[in-house]
Amino acid sequence: MNGIGPEELKKLEELKQEVLRKTLTREAAERLGRVRIANPQLAAEVELYLIELYQAGRIRQPISEEKLKEILKLLSEKREFRIRRV
Repeated sequence: MNGIGPEELKKLEELKQEVLRKTLTREAAERLGRVRIANPQLAAEVELYLIELYQAGRIRQPISEEKLKEILKLLSEKREFRIRRV
C-alpha cells in the first residue's frame, strides 16, 4: 500500500478542487469538466499542470477558456506519437 488512506485522499481532492476554483474562470472550469468526461487522463494531466503552475506562483490571473484551450492543445500534442514501420 502507498500509505495514503481515504481521509488523506479526500483532503488532497478538496485541495485540488480549491486550487482549480481559484485558477479557472467559470467557462474554463466547465470546459475542463467536459474534457474530464471525454478524456479523463488528459483532464488529470491538465489539472496537475495547473496545480504545478499555481504552486510555482506562475498564475497571476484566472485562466480563461481560451487559455485552457491552448493548454489542452499543448498537452494533447505532447502525447501524440507516430509509429513508423521500417
